[in-house]
Amino acid sequence: MVPMITLNDQSTLPQLGFGTALIPLDQTADVVGQALQAGYRHIDTGQLYGNEQGVGTAIAASGIPREELYVTSKLSTGDHRPDDVRRSFDKTLERLGLDRLDFFLIHWPLPTRYDGDYVSTWKAVTDLVADGRLRTAGVSNFEPAHLDRVIADTGLVPAVNQIEAHPYFANDTVREASRRHGIAVEAWGPLGQGAVLGNELLGKIAAAHGKTISQVTLRWHIQRGDVVFPKTTSRKRMEENLDLFGFSLSAEEVEAINSLDQGEAGRRGPHPDTFDYVP
Repeated sequence: MVPMITLNDQSTLPQLGFGTALIPLDQTADVVGQALQAGYRHIDTGQLYGNEQGVGTAIAASGIPREELYVTSKLSTGDHRPDDVRRSFDKTLERLGLDRLDFFLIHWPLPTRYDGDYVSTWKAVTDLVADGRLRTAGVSNFEPAHLDRVIADTGLVPAVNQIEAHPYFANDTVREASRRHGIAVEAWGPLGQGAVLGNELLGKIAAAHGKTISQVTLRWHIQRGDVVFPKTTSRKRMEENLDLFGFSLSAEEVEAINSLDQGEAGRRGPHPDTFDYVP
């Protein structure tokens, strides 16, 4: 049974979900459909992924009651102006075939774009909650200064902050800043985009538990309290990644994995302070 996390707006979400980044649209319905069959109930997509329609197709075909599903999407970097936030959100609902979304996040803060104004973007996203079309608003890739600014300027605290985090890049400064504000942390790239899968230490810990390196790494995330979204197109690995709750890592094993952190050198994705891609 996947644990549920209670957020600062008192909504809940499963601690383990299924990620869809880089899954082509023509494969998404099949892959997400298999994930739903395997038991995933939290699906993470984004406007930039170009596959929301496939996620919606899989949801419609699944027969799973809507109230049992948790669906996250994220705002495209090209739609940060408030009017564009509202327009693009309408398109997201249309593509997903939903009349209400569970979670909608600002995908990147883009501090070097839009005259550095991501505060009005945040306010526009929270307005979607007020009008009833969105249950929970959050952010992604927000550094401590970004969090401090949107909270100070609006008084509105994101429920989640989805950030890069894995054993080679623990990103603890951002994790701690998020939690200081009562913001839940979601980890994207939890396996370091595959970089950790050949790690000798993780291999030894996995062998000791009769598990895979992926399972041990995801279990490390779970024990840290992060929400995690492994992505795979393999049904076997989907099922393996769900099988995290019949074992636990010792405090010594957790600390050993913590020691793999390489700081900034371990980052696999772009830095939020400088990332400025707009489609």
